[in-house]
Amino acid sequence: MNAELLARFHGVIPAGGVGTRLWPLSRAAAPKFLHDLTGSGSTLIRATYERLIPLAGGNIMVVTGRAHRTAVIAQLPEVSDLDLVLEPEPKDSAAAIGLAAAILYRRDPETIMGSFAADQVIGPVEVFQEAVLEAIHTAATGKIVTIGIRPTLPSTAFGYIRAGERLEVSGAPTARDVVEFVEKPDEDTARRYLADGGYLWNAGMFVAPVALMLEHLERSEPELHAGLMEIAAAWETPARDETMDRIWPNLPKTAIDYAVAEPAAAAGDVAVIPGVFDWDDVGDFAAIGRLNPASEETGVTVIGDVKRVYSDNATGVVVTDSKRVIALIGIHDVVVVDTPDALLVTTKEHAQSVKNTVDTLKKNGVMDVL
Repeated sequence: MNAELLARFHGVIPAGGVGTRLWPLSRAAAPKFLHDLTGSGSTLIRATYERLIPLAGGNIMVVTGRAHRTAVIAQLPEVSDLDLVLEPEPKDSAAAIGLAAAILYRRDPETIMGSFAADQVIGPVEVFQEAVLEAIHTAATGKIVTIGIRPTLPSTAFGYIRAGERLEVSGAPTARDVVEFVEKPDEDTARRYLADGGYLWNAGMFVAPVALMLEHLERSEPELHAGLMEIAAAWETPARDETMDRIWPNLPKTAIDYAVAEPAAAAGDVAVIPGVFDWDDVGDFAAIGRLNPASEETGVTVIGDVKRVYSDNATGVVVTDSKRVIALIGIHDVVVVDTPDALLVTTKEHAQSVKNTVDTLKKNGVMDVL
């Protein structure tokens, strides 16, 4: 890798989203990226940061909610105040990633940014880093680059990327043109995508020259672009907080895919690097079962105090954050999540439906457990 090119690279970690399918463990005050969900001893956001250090050094920015400032600083003490972007309220990914791009552009218009969500589990790390290096080389040719994940099953939970012709990019042998981004498919369509072999999961990873990212944002979302540029202009001045509080609440709320990636792909400005590493967005408790092998002795995956979980002819996942003893007897594929003020009991098959519980509790005004 060209040292001069790598010096242009800055990592950005958007750390947002409550992770409602992981309720009651993940909540507004303690979202999933602040938890260790893999038993590695490292929270998801810390693991994301560690993956980027060999590529970006200390040039890493984190975008998160004001409510998470203390927790994020405790987990990432290396991040400076000017590299910790605190959102007054959630505005979706276009505002979060766009503001990071605007701030970095003000510092150096030649910057190449790489945006990687704080709540994904990836390995082997070296394979991920090789893909990012290819993405940096490709971005330097004037492309917005996404790292697409090779699908392992016909998932309906992700959007897909349709890869096109191979690009001839020095240092990026696997780079391909992106034909289009496609929405989450139904099951038959997902099976067709898997059989086709030319489709990749959209994991929301973007590596791009900040100037090109902002150019497409201005074209498709001029109001959002103008607001973000005004905040960025005040970022390293005493007017930072006042400017953020004045502009942020009125910004349009939209996803980076709609605001930048899809129109840029239509203009021929997007490339993809196929990621051949293991990837999981830990979308529900079934994912925790996949990521943490069950005990051979008990047949149950336990996150928390193993000694206080008893199993007899049972399988499933137990996440315990309380002092209660949990006994599973003659029950299979169960999910039990026990916290001091809320208990969830479901099955792996219905793990995606946990979001409905959160929606109903919110509608009924039961906000103290959300």
